[in-house]
Amino acid sequence: MVFRASAGITSSWDHFGFSVVDGVATVTFSRPDKLNALTFDVYADLRDLILELPHRGDARVLVITGEGRGFCSGGDVEEIIGELQKMEPAELLEFTRMTGAVVKALRECPLPVIAAVNGIAAGAGSVIALASDFRLLAPSASFAFLFTKVGLAGADMGSAYLLPRLVGLGRATELLLLGDKVDAATALGIGLATKVVEDLPAEAAALATRLASGPALAYSTTKVLLTRELDMDLGSSIELEAITQALLMKSEDHAEFYAAWTAGRKPRWTGR
Repeated sequence: MVFRASAGITSSWDHFGFSVVDGVATVTFSRPDKLNALTFDVYADLRDLILELPHRGDARVLVITGEGRGFCSGGDVEEIIGELQKMEPAELLEFTRMTGAVVKALRECPLPVIAAVNGIAAGAGSVIALASDFRLLAPSASFAFLFTKVGLAGADMGSAYLLPRLVGLGRATELLLLGDKVDAATALGIGLATKVVEDLPAEAAALATRLASGPALAYSTTKVLLTRELDMDLGSSIELEAITQALLMKSEDHAEFYAAWTAGRKPRWTGR
């Protein structure tokens, strides 16, 4: 059962490509002439879609990628940065909270998120990839946390929280302060990339299919606990895991595993 009241599911999204096929939802940034630079509308739609996605009932995994040579080059200089110059502090805070809400939604979304990074991921684009659960990179992909290079704090959209937990404080300090470009091989070496692959669309599709066709409840619960336990002490984490595991031991998927094992066949996962 999917609990919904008056609000309906959004039927179409105007500011990026979106589709759901066989449980795999895909967002494709679609401004290739601008290396998929973000606008106010793209930010807002992405925030709203990610919040809505768990309630659709037809998606088990989200893939985010870009059209053309870039994944996402960050905020559009003309359409965002130029406009921000005209705003009052209250409006600026409204904007920065909106961009942060995108990352918060990505981390709290119970669906696994795959960033298929096909080219440059800069500024906000690098943080969107950072906030994903898997980062598959084409050899041409790169990262640049370039906020300081435009005179802003390197800590933006949760980057100073997430990046040290992924690559360590020393490396995160280097990346966020200096804002230098990180190529795919370096990203893999420091743990920023999950994998560098030659055929990015095929590898992303294979991982997405595996996640969508597998024990989705187990996957989503694992993601939720990884996120929640970042700020817990060990005792609290162990207790949360004990309660969660006891609940999942009564799930249909766990019962299906035992039935399949007993019968000598592969499990037929339902995600329940």
